[in-house]
Amino acid sequence: MKKFFNLGYLLIFAISTTYAQQYFPSEVWHEGSVTTVDGESSRGKIKYNLETDLIQFSSNNTIKTYSARKIIFFEIFDAEYGRYREFYALPYQMEGDYKAPRLFEVLYENTLTLLCREEIVQQTSAINDPFFYGNQMFTRFRLEYEYYFLDHDGEIQYYSQKKDDLYNMFPKNKAKVEQYIKKNKLKPNRQRDLVRVTAYYNSLLNS
Repeated sequence: MKKFFNLGYLLIFAISTTYAQQYFPSEVWHEGSVTTVDGESSRGKIKYNLETDLIQFSSNNTIKTYSARKIIFFEIFDAEYGRYREFYALPYQMEGDYKAPRLFEVLYENTLTLLCREEIVQQTSAINDPFFYGNQMFTRFRLEYEYYFLDHDGEIQYYSQKKDDLYNMFPKNKAKVEQYIKKNKLKPNRQRDLVRVTAYYNSLLNS
């Protein structure tokens, strides 16, 4: 019995360690640059939070905090993913006719642009394992994305990540887009697939 308990504790430790080491880009500092609404561009280290629409900018041993209202653009180099990432503060309709600047990451830019916002969400699940006595629970955190499309008129439309809604985002050449999605077995909620279909749609618009 003692052996079983030891194995159980080891499993709990392994689960906790795995999620403790999980990488969330918004929780670390990145090399990058920011351009503010007054036209100033500066390079330094950046930590961002899309849930609060704020960034922290560190340079010369000084940390400044900027809201989306003070930013035009910022760029970071995400060393974990090995690539540059670009973010813009764009007016987004909140309630009624009221618009407020929010921070969006640009995934693909063209006549129709694909944007996203990320958030860290908490999930609690039961451990289904014979080594554990009773209903043991563990908590993990994961990264989730919301997607948006920006048209050439500057309007931003939220995308629900459902296939029917995806087709509605492409009013022109809808039949060709639908055929392309089915042929390539693209998923409406997978980021790289959304980039592919957005690029394809733009190629039809610009041909």
